[in-house]
Amino acid sequence: MVTIKDIARESGYSISTVSRVLNHRSDVSPDAKKKIEDTVRKFNFVPNNNAKHLKQNNSKAIGVLVKGTSNMLFASIVEEIQRMIEKTEYTLVVSYIDEDADEVEQAVLLCRERKPLGLLFLGGNPEHFEQGFEEVDVPCVLVTNRANKTQFESLSSVATDDIAGARCAVDALFEAGHKKIGILGGNLEKSHTSRQRFKGCKESFEAHTQEMNVDLCYEKSRFSFDSAYRGMGRLIEKYPEMTAVFAMSDVTAIGAIRALRDRGYRVPEDISVIGFDGIALAEYYNPKLTTIKQQYQILATRSVEILFGQIELKMDPVHELVPFELVNGESIRDIK
Repeated sequence: MVTIKDIARESGYSISTVSRVLNHRSDVSPDAKKKIEDTVRKFNFVPNNNAKHLKQNNSKAIGVLVKGTSNMLFASIVEEIQRMIEKTEYTLVVSYIDEDADEVEQAVLLCRERKPLGLLFLGGNPEHFEQGFEEVDVPCVLVTNRANKTQFESLSSVATDDIAGARCAVDALFEAGHKKIGILGGNLEKSHTSRQRFKGCKESFEAHTQEMNVDLCYEKSRFSFDSAYRGMGRLIEKYPEMTAVFAMSDVTAIGAIRALRDRGYRVPEDISVIGFDGIALAEYYNPKLTTIKQQYQILATRSVEILFGQIELKMDPVHELVPFELVNGESIRDIK
Protein backbone atom coordinates (compact mmCIF):
# COMPACT_ATOMS: atom_id res chain seq x y z
CA MET A 1 0.00 0.00 0.00
CA VAL A 2 1.31 3.46 -0.92
CA THR A 3 1.85 5.73 2.07
CA ILE A 4 2.50 9.44 2.53
CA LYS A 5 6.18 8.56 3.05
CA ASP A 6 6.24 6.98 -0.42
CA ILE A 7 4.73 10.14 -1.92
CA ALA A 8 7.33 12.26 -0.13
CA ARG A 9 10.22 10.08 -1.31
CA GLU A 10 8.99 9.93 -4.92
CA SER A 11 8.24 13.66 -5.16
CA GLY A 12 11.43 14.75 -3.40
CA TYR A 13 9.61 16.84 -0.79
CA SER A 14 9.27 16.41 2.96
CA ILE A 15 6.36 14.60 4.57
CA SER A 16 5.21 17.91 6.10
CA THR A 17 5.09 19.57 2.68
CA VAL A 18 3.16 16.63 1.22
CA SER A 19 0.77 16.81 4.17
CA ARG A 20 0.10 20.51 3.56
CA VAL A 21 -0.73 19.82 -0.10
CA LEU A 22 -3.05 16.94 0.84
CA ASN A 23 -4.78 19.24 3.35
CA HIS A 24 -5.17 21.99 0.70
CA ARG A 25 -3.01 24.47 2.58
CA SER A 26 -1.91 27.64 0.74
CA ASP A 27 1.62 27.91 2.17
CA VAL A 28 3.20 25.68 -0.50
CA SER A 29 4.99 26.86 -3.63
CA PRO A 30 3.20 26.24 -6.98
CA ASP A 31 6.06 24.00 -8.18
CA ALA A 32 5.93 21.82 -5.06
CA LYS A 33 2.13 21.63 -5.21
CA LYS A 34 2.18 20.49 -8.88
CA LYS A 35 4.93 17.91 -8.34
CA ILE A 36 3.21 16.40 -5.30
CA GLU A 37 -0.22 16.35 -6.95
CA ASP A 38 1.28 14.67 -10.04
CA THR A 39 2.88 12.04 -7.79
CA VAL A 40 -0.40 11.47 -5.95
CA ARG A 41 -2.20 10.89 -9.26
CA LYS A 42 0.58 8.63 -10.54
CA PHE A 43 0.19 6.26 -7.59
CA ASN A 44 -3.58 6.72 -7.16
CA PHE A 45 -2.87 7.67 -3.56
CA VAL A 46 -5.87 8.23 -1.27
CA PRO A 47 -5.17 9.62 2.23
CA ASN A 48 -6.46 7.40 5.02
CA ASN A 49 -8.36 9.92 7.12
CA ASN A 50 -9.36 7.36 9.71
CA ALA A 51 -5.73 6.42 10.24
CA LYS A 52 -4.78 10.08 10.37
CA HIS A 53 -7.26 10.84 13.14
CA LEU A 54 -6.21 7.74 15.08
CA LYS A 55 -2.62 8.92 14.87
CA GLN A 56 -3.55 12.41 15.98
CA ASN A 57 -5.43 11.03 18.97
CA ASN A 58 -2.57 8.93 20.27
CA SER A 59 -0.67 9.79 23.42
CA LYS A 60 2.36 11.12 21.53
CA ALA A 61 0.65 14.10 19.89
CA ILE A 62 1.97 17.66 20.18
CA GLY A 63 -0.56 20.37 19.35
CA VAL A 64 0.21 23.67 17.61
CA LEU A 65 -2.39 26.47 17.62
CA VAL A 66 -1.65 29.14 15.02
CA LYS A 67 -3.40 32.53 15.17
CA GLY A 68 -4.08 33.82 11.66
CA THR A 69 -3.80 32.13 8.28
CA SER A 70 -1.69 34.77 6.47
CA ASN A 71 1.24 35.06 8.86
CA MET A 72 4.35 34.04 6.89
CA LEU A 73 6.54 34.20 10.00
CA PHE A 74 4.30 31.63 11.68
CA ALA A 75 4.47 29.45 8.54
CA SER A 76 8.28 29.43 8.81
CA ILE A 77 8.12 28.60 12.52
CA VAL A 78 5.65 25.74 11.90
CA GLU A 79 7.94 24.36 9.17
CA GLU A 80 10.87 24.42 11.60
CA ILE A 81 8.78 22.77 14.35
CA GLN A 82 7.68 20.06 11.91
CA ARG A 83 11.28 19.30 11.00
CA MET A 84 12.15 18.86 14.66
CA ILE A 85 9.10 16.74 15.52
CA GLU A 86 9.69 14.43 12.54
CA LYS A 87 12.98 13.37 14.17
CA THR A 88 11.20 12.27 17.36
CA GLU A 89 8.57 9.75 18.40
CA TYR A 90 5.96 12.51 18.61
CA THR A 91 3.35 13.48 16.03
CA LEU A 92 2.12 16.99 15.27
CA VAL A 93 -1.44 18.35 15.20
CA VAL A 94 -1.59 21.85 13.67
CA SER A 95 -4.76 23.96 14.01
CA TYR A 96 -5.31 27.41 12.50
CA ILE A 97 -7.67 29.93 14.07
CA ASP A 98 -8.64 33.52 13.30
CA GLU A 99 -6.11 36.14 14.43
CA ASP A 100 -8.72 37.70 16.74
CA ALA A 101 -10.01 34.40 18.17
CA ASP A 102 -9.57 33.21 21.77
CA GLU A 103 -6.73 30.70 21.52
CA VAL A 104 -7.28 29.36 25.06
CA GLU A 105 -10.88 28.35 24.26
CA GLN A 106 -9.57 26.53 21.19
CA ALA A 107 -6.84 24.87 23.28
CA VAL A 108 -9.44 23.49 25.70
CA LEU A 109 -11.33 21.95 22.76
CA LEU A 110 -8.15 20.57 21.24
CA CYS A 111 -7.17 18.93 24.52
CA ARG A 112 -10.59 17.27 24.81
CA GLU A 113 -10.68 16.04 21.22
CA ARG A 114 -7.04 15.09 20.50
CA LYS A 115 -5.53 14.57 23.98
CA PRO A 116 -2.07 16.05 23.14
CA LEU A 117 0.86 15.78 25.54
CA GLY A 118 1.68 19.46 25.09
CA LEU A 119 0.73 22.59 23.17
CA LEU A 120 2.58 25.34 21.34
CA PHE A 121 0.75 28.64 20.79
CA LEU A 122 1.92 30.71 17.82
CA GLY A 123 0.67 34.15 18.71
CA GLY A 124 -1.55 34.73 21.69
CA ASN A 125 -3.06 37.18 24.10
CA PRO A 126 -1.86 36.79 27.72
CA GLU A 127 -5.25 38.14 28.86
CA HIS A 128 -6.92 35.06 27.38
CA PHE A 129 -4.60 32.86 29.46
CA GLU A 130 -5.48 34.71 32.65
CA GLN A 131 -9.19 34.07 32.02
CA GLY A 132 -9.32 30.38 31.14
CA PHE A 133 -5.95 28.67 31.04
CA GLU A 134 -6.55 26.64 34.19
CA GLU A 135 -8.73 24.32 32.06
CA VAL A 136 -5.71 23.39 29.90
CA ASP A 137 -4.07 20.49 31.72
CA VAL A 138 -0.91 19.92 29.61
CA PRO A 139 2.44 21.76 29.38
CA CYS A 140 2.33 24.73 26.99
CA VAL A 141 4.68 27.24 25.39
CA LEU A 142 3.52 30.62 24.10
CA VAL A 143 5.64 31.44 21.03
CA THR A 144 6.38 35.05 19.88
CA ASN A 145 4.48 36.60 22.82
CA ARG A 146 5.62 36.86 26.43
CA ALA A 147 3.91 35.08 29.34
CA ASN A 148 6.43 36.04 32.01
CA LYS A 149 3.81 37.86 34.08
CA THR A 150 1.55 34.82 34.37
CA GLN A 151 1.77 32.48 37.36
CA PHE A 152 0.97 29.17 35.66
CA GLU A 153 3.44 26.36 36.34
CA SER A 154 2.65 24.74 32.99
CA LEU A 155 3.07 27.83 30.76
CA SER A 156 6.41 28.94 29.31
CA SER A 157 7.15 31.49 26.60
CA VAL A 158 9.74 32.25 23.94
CA ALA A 159 9.36 35.65 22.34
CA THR A 160 10.83 38.69 20.65
CA ASP A 161 10.54 41.96 22.58
CA ASP A 162 7.76 43.55 20.52
CA ILE A 163 7.95 46.87 22.35
CA ALA A 164 11.69 47.25 21.81
CA GLY A 165 11.46 46.00 18.22
CA ALA A 166 8.75 48.49 17.27
CA ARG A 167 10.61 51.31 18.96
CA CYS A 168 13.72 50.37 16.99
CA ALA A 169 11.70 50.46 13.74
CA VAL A 170 10.23 53.90 14.38
CA ASP A 171 13.58 55.16 15.68
CA ALA A 172 15.07 54.23 12.30
CA LEU A 173 12.49 56.41 10.56
CA PHE A 174 13.11 59.39 12.86
CA GLU A 175 16.88 58.98 12.44
CA ALA A 176 16.41 59.11 8.66
CA GLY A 177 14.81 62.53 9.11
CA HIS A 178 11.13 61.58 9.00
CA LYS A 179 8.73 63.32 11.38
CA LYS A 180 5.36 62.67 9.72
CA ILE A 181 5.10 58.94 10.33
CA GLY A 182 2.04 56.78 9.76
CA ILE A 183 1.45 53.44 11.51
CA LEU A 184 -0.40 50.48 10.01
CA GLY A 185 -1.23 47.82 12.61
CA GLY A 186 -3.82 45.49 14.05
CA ASN A 187 -6.89 45.98 16.17
CA LEU A 188 -5.54 47.53 19.38
CA GLU A 189 -8.54 46.26 21.37
CA LYS A 190 -8.09 42.63 20.33
CA SER A 191 -4.48 42.12 19.24
CA HIS A 192 -1.95 41.88 22.07
CA THR A 193 0.92 41.95 19.57
CA SER A 194 -0.40 45.17 18.05
CA ARG A 195 -0.76 46.78 21.48
CA GLN A 196 2.83 45.88 22.38
CA ARG A 197 4.20 47.23 19.13
CA PHE A 198 2.06 50.35 19.50
CA LYS A 199 3.69 50.94 22.90
CA GLY A 200 7.06 50.81 21.19
CA CYS A 201 5.87 53.40 18.66
CA LYS A 202 4.75 55.72 21.45
CA GLU A 203 8.09 55.34 23.22
CA SER A 204 9.91 56.34 20.04
CA PHE A 205 7.68 59.38 19.44
CA GLU A 206 8.23 60.49 23.05
CA ALA A 207 11.99 59.94 22.84
CA HIS A 208 12.14 62.16 19.77
CA THR A 209 9.80 64.77 21.37
CA GLN A 210 7.23 64.32 18.62
CA GLU A 211 3.49 64.55 19.19
CA MET A 212 1.57 61.38 18.30
CA ASN A 213 -1.92 62.09 16.98
CA VAL A 214 -3.30 58.54 17.01
CA ASP A 215 -6.51 59.39 15.16
CA LEU A 216 -4.45 60.81 12.31
CA CYS A 217 -1.40 58.57 12.10
CA TYR A 218 -2.78 55.13 13.07
CA GLU A 219 -4.85 52.91 10.79
CA LYS A 220 -6.18 49.45 11.61
CA SER A 221 -5.42 46.48 9.39
CA ARG A 222 -5.46 42.72 9.74
CA PHE A 223 -2.15 40.99 9.12
CA SER A 224 -2.85 40.10 5.48
CA PHE A 225 -1.95 41.56 2.08
CA ASP A 226 -5.47 42.57 1.08
CA SER A 227 -6.41 44.11 4.44
CA ALA A 228 -3.12 46.04 4.52
CA TYR A 229 -3.76 47.24 0.97
CA ARG A 230 -7.14 48.66 2.00
CA GLY A 231 -5.80 50.03 5.28
CA MET A 232 -2.97 51.86 3.53
CA GLY A 233 -5.54 53.43 1.21
CA ARG A 234 -7.44 54.80 4.21
CA LEU A 235 -4.24 55.98 5.90
CA ILE A 236 -2.96 57.92 2.90
CA GLU A 237 -6.35 59.58 2.45
CA LYS A 238 -6.45 60.93 6.00
CA TYR A 239 -2.71 61.61 6.34
CA PRO A 240 -1.45 62.57 2.84
CA GLU A 241 1.48 64.60 4.20
CA MET A 242 3.20 61.61 5.83
CA THR A 243 6.63 60.69 4.53
CA ALA A 244 7.05 57.28 6.17
CA VAL A 245 5.07 54.28 7.42
CA PHE A 246 5.77 51.67 10.07
CA ALA A 247 3.87 48.50 9.19
CA MET A 248 3.50 46.07 12.11
CA SER A 249 4.36 43.06 9.94
CA ASP A 250 6.18 42.45 6.67
CA VAL A 251 2.99 41.14 5.08
CA THR A 252 1.33 44.41 6.08
CA ALA A 253 4.27 46.39 4.68
CA ILE A 254 4.14 44.63 1.32
CA GLY A 255 0.38 45.17 1.03
CA ALA A 256 0.93 48.83 1.93
CA ILE A 257 3.64 49.31 -0.69
CA ARG A 258 1.37 47.88 -3.38
CA ALA A 259 -1.38 50.30 -2.35
CA LEU A 260 1.03 53.24 -2.46
CA ARG A 261 2.32 52.30 -5.88
CA ASP A 262 -1.19 51.89 -7.25
CA ARG A 263 -1.86 55.46 -6.12
CA GLY A 264 1.22 56.83 -7.86
CA TYR A 265 3.60 56.99 -4.89
CA ARG A 266 7.17 55.73 -5.15
CA VAL A 267 8.78 53.76 -2.32
CA PRO A 268 11.06 55.03 -0.85
CA GLU A 269 11.37 58.20 -2.95
CA ASP A 270 7.97 59.58 -1.89
CA ILE A 271 7.14 57.49 1.18
CA SER A 272 9.46 55.22 3.18
CA VAL A 273 8.21 51.92 4.63
CA ILE A 274 9.61 49.67 7.36
CA GLY A 275 8.17 46.29 8.36
CA PHE A 276 8.46 43.78 11.19
CA ASP A 277 9.20 40.02 11.15
CA GLY A 278 11.98 39.44 8.62
CA ILE A 279 10.14 36.93 6.42
CA ALA A 280 11.99 35.54 3.39
CA LEU A 281 9.82 37.49 0.95
CA ALA A 282 11.01 40.79 2.47
CA GLU A 283 14.52 40.10 1.21
CA TYR A 284 13.39 39.44 -2.36
CA TYR A 285 10.65 42.04 -2.65
CA ASN A 286 11.22 45.17 -4.75
CA PRO A 287 12.25 47.32 -3.01
CA LYS A 288 14.03 45.03 -0.58
CA LEU A 289 12.23 45.67 2.68
CA THR A 290 13.86 47.28 5.68
CA THR A 291 12.49 45.34 8.64
CA ILE A 292 12.85 44.13 12.21
CA LYS A 293 13.90 40.50 11.81
CA GLN A 294 12.70 37.90 14.28
CA GLN A 295 14.94 34.83 14.61
CA TYR A 296 12.32 32.24 13.68
CA GLN A 297 14.69 29.25 13.86
CA ILE A 298 15.62 30.07 17.45
CA LEU A 299 11.98 30.77 18.38
CA ALA A 300 10.97 27.37 17.01
CA THR A 301 13.91 25.40 18.40
CA ARG A 302 13.78 26.78 21.92
CA SER A 303 9.99 26.42 22.07
CA VAL A 304 10.15 22.71 21.22
CA GLU A 305 13.11 22.12 23.55
CA ILE A 306 11.34 23.82 26.44
CA LEU A 307 8.10 21.93 25.78
CA PHE A 308 9.93 18.59 25.71
CA GLY A 309 11.65 19.54 28.97
CA GLN A 310 8.28 20.18 30.58
CA ILE A 311 6.73 16.97 29.21
CA GLU A 312 9.62 14.58 29.82
CA LEU A 313 11.50 16.13 32.77
CA LYS A 314 8.71 18.09 34.51
CA MET A 315 10.85 21.24 34.30
CA ASP A 316 9.73 24.58 35.72
CA PRO A 317 8.33 27.21 33.32
CA VAL A 318 10.88 29.14 31.27
CA HIS A 319 10.47 32.61 29.77
CA GLU A 320 13.04 33.66 27.18
CA LEU A 321 13.54 36.67 24.94
CA VAL A 322 15.14 36.07 21.54
CA PRO A 323 17.15 39.02 20.14
CA PHE A 324 15.83 40.83 17.06
CA GLU A 325 17.82 42.51 14.29
CA LEU A 326 17.26 45.66 12.25
CA VAL A 327 17.80 44.60 8.64
CA ASN A 328 18.49 47.52 6.32
CA GLY A 329 16.92 47.12 2.90
CA GLU A 330 15.93 49.61 0.22
CA SER A 331 12.57 50.87 1.47
CA ILE A 332 13.71 53.82 3.64
CA ARG A 333 14.94 57.12 2.19
CA ASP A 334 17.12 59.44 4.28
CA ILE A 335 15.61 62.94 4.05
CA LYS A 336 17.88 64.73 6.52
